[in-house]
Amino acid sequence: MQESCGIFGIHSNNQNAEMAHQVYLALFALQHRGQESSGIAVCSDGVMQHHSDLGLVPEVFHKEALLKLGKGNMAIGHVRYAPMDQKSRNNAQPLVVRHIKGAMAIAHNGSVTNAVALREKLQREGTVFHTTSDTEIIINIITKKRMHTSTIEDAISEAVKEIEGAYSLVIMSPSKLIAVRDPYGFRPLCMGKMGNDTVFASESCALDSIGAEFTRDMEPGEIVVVNKEGTKSIKTHCGKKGGMCVFEYIYFARPDSVIQNACVHTARINAGMFLAKQHPVDADVVMGVPDSGLDAALGYSKESKIPYEVGFIKNRYIGRTFIQPTQEERDRAVRIKLNTIKASIKNKRVILIDDSIVRGTTMRRIVSLVRETGAKEVHLRISSPPFVNPCYFGTDIDSRENLIACKMNTEEICRYLGADSLGYLSIENVQNIADNATCGFCYGCFTGTYPVPEPVIEKDKYSGKIGE
Repeated sequence: MQESCGIFGIHSNNQNAEMAHQVYLALFALQHRGQESSGIAVCSDGVMQHHSDLGLVPEVFHKEALLKLGKGNMAIGHVRYAPMDQKSRNNAQPLVVRHIKGAMAIAHNGSVTNAVALREKLQREGTVFHTTSDTEIIINIITKKRMHTSTIEDAISEAVKEIEGAYSLVIMSPSKLIAVRDPYGFRPLCMGKMGNDTVFASESCALDSIGAEFTRDMEPGEIVVVNKEGTKSIKTHCGKKGGMCVFEYIYFARPDSVIQNACVHTARINAGMFLAKQHPVDADVVMGVPDSGLDAALGYSKESKIPYEVGFIKNRYIGRTFIQPTQEERDRAVRIKLNTIKASIKNKRVILIDDSIVRGTTMRRIVSLVRETGAKEVHLRISSPPFVNPCYFGTDIDSRENLIACKMNTEEICRYLGADSLGYLSIENVQNIADNATCGFCYGCFTGTYPVPEPVIEKDKYSGKIGE
């Protein structure tokens, strides 16, 4: 299992700005990217205060916690998803370290593919680790480089030469806010302005939430440094062909976000329209599985001329079942998360749209719910191709052994799910859903071809006992 997180950073020339509150609001907008923990770090005249814990943003940050963070001129924030074996308060971010050249805080979205080798090297050099996250590896490498460089940005530039995989970062030094995107741009990271303040976020919806104006997406490999003198862009590591995860458009990102010049909502509408052309079926209604199936269902309805209906009511206080760490938790969440609307379903031939099928267990339960409500037929349409390969760069697809499409063909999956028919979006069509995007994409989980050579990953990355 890999991480998928949300990060945010803000810099102001006002030394007494309400930084914590701004980050708090932005993290609400990014909550869909991680529900295991959240945290905020604030810098005031080089002094850093931080607070993080397990839980959703409003659970971690009550009024007193925000007041204790105080005012400042910089702050970063993080929401985190983690697999069960990394669900620990110690892994909550931002991480803050203090060294001879000053404090540093970091928030990270992505997954470092050479983390095991880097961690072992650091341990042999005497580094002590307190977490099991890749982020602590990154911050330790930067800290070591900082001992021999004149600026924090030089240290970061040297550090990223050793780090492989996906990493979108926001970093605070005592006087600078730095944003970093890996050379392939696996995970999104954008810039914005709010008056004279500079902000960075995983998605543009976080900028909207605080009234900031979107400026641009950061380039793959770019390092942007902000301090009281202004903004500086370092493009030493730019130039590689971009490979952002297409799953951002299919599932991860919020529909109101615009990523690399392509609206997520529009991309999902396009996916649904392609599905209708590729897998037509005679039916009475089209409905989407909340939330990421809704836009694709609208697209299917628009293209097929079959009426769109709301078929489910979602309990908004239950998180995404896909990012619950265990299958038992996912099954339990589905039972209390979705309820069907009988008037929309009973005695009707239903086209059910969802974004993906990974393990198949959640979808089987959803199809069963629709059947129990009285549907005459259930035709399942998926707005992505079958998952047949693991992802090494931040999507929660850890190995082929957990993927239903690696065990069964489409007809067998259809029978297992209890549907009358099943159709996936083709790889040719998924490549065109974000047709005006200004970047290349990674389709590795569908095709097995990645922007970089397929890495060798140890399943339990940091499970070795002392002395091993």
